[in-house]
Amino acid sequence: MEKANYIHQNPVRAGLIEDAVEYRWSSVRYWRRCPVEDEPLKVDIDQLAWHR
Repeated sequence: MEKANYIHQNPVRAGLIEDAVEYRWSSVRYWRRCPVEDEPLKVDIDQLAWHR
């Protein structure tokens, strides 16, 4: 998970956004369980085998 967190922070470090949740093309909203209405892809992270 440490690597995923690092990747999620890339747009923040690049100055594109202030919070990783704001970056539309990131999966961080799924991991933080805060999706927005117009998500381009719906994923149930509880069903991912590697999430366990």
